[in-house]
Amino acid sequence: MTKQKTKVYIDGSNTFHAQKKLGWLIDWAEARKYLVEKHDIVEFKYYVGLKDGDEAMKSFLRYLNKVGINVVTKPLKKILVDEGDPLFAYSKDGYVYKANFDVEMTADMLLETGGVNKIIIFSGDSDFAYLVKRLKSLGKDITVVSSRKTIAWELKLEKAEVIFLEDIESEIRKT
Repeated sequence: MTKQKTKVYIDGSNTFHAQKKLGWLIDWAEARKYLVEKHDIVEFKYYVGLKDGDEAMKSFLRYLNKVGINVVTKPLKKILVDEGDPLFAYSKDGYVYKANFDVEMTADMLLETGGVNKIIIFSGDSDFAYLVKRLKSLGKDITVVSSRKTIAWELKLEKAEVIFLEDIESEIRKT
């Protein structure tokens, strides 16, 4: 069977929060190996916000590059929230940090997938439901990789293939 030309787009923040809910981490070298066995992968892209001075994140990004995953970063926005704001529960010292890569990921998926048959999206974010619908209308085969605990119902409604992290844990879990 011929493997489909495929690009993989990873929403770093969404996937990180899925891993936190699952209580285990993805070994990205193993995840890459798992996908390469099944698809003709043209490119892996990992999108994540970067906080000034975050040496642990910089080390993680070097690891991703080393295992063949291209990294797309931008500075995190530091947003002041007051105690009445629901986001305050997630704040550190009254601030939350956000990167919002949905537009960049969407643009890349629409503009960089000529000659690609399949797109794999690591994210459970409902904001990608419309994108999945449009990509399918363009003839792209879409797979969403997320956790049962974090996937948005809107994504499930788009009838794309869904791979749950829980179902491939033994293949991709960091030991």
